Amino acid sequence: MTAFAQTNPITDICFLVEDIDKASAFYVERLGFKPRRRAPGFADFKGAGVTLALWEIEHIAENTGVSSRRAPPGAHKACAAIELASPEQVDAAYAELKAAGVLFHAPPQDYVWNARCVYFADPDDNLWEIYAWSAGGPIGDIDPQ
Repeated sequence: MTAFAQTNPITDICFLVEDIDKASAFYVERLGFKPRRRAPGFADFKGAGVTLALWEIEHIAENTGVSSRRAPPGAHKACAAIELASPEQVDAAYAELKAAGVLFHAPPQDYVWNARCVYFADPDDNLWEIYAWSAGGPIGDIDPQ
């Protein structure tokens, strides 16, 4: 039997948020996502690749019974990443998003894992990474193809 993760691709990433309107505005106005669906306490967006969804913590808790427990402000709970084709594209994305009002932790940097990366958080402290592999590509591959 093939393992579940090998036959079923991740199709959606959903961040749990405090305020659906505030979070939606960030993703539309700052990052350029296009709204696809909207329902009470929920929104999802068109983008290149995986569907991004936002779900208000209270709404999911009330309707599904999952915990509504929150992390303290400033605690990163998840990290989504966007791989670009080159380190130069990371710098260009940084400039574009900074001009759109995205607040970054620091300018793009080269890291020891052989990638150029830059980091920012959404209004609910979900962390985002924009990265590209440097010359030589990723290091540490377990099973190179």
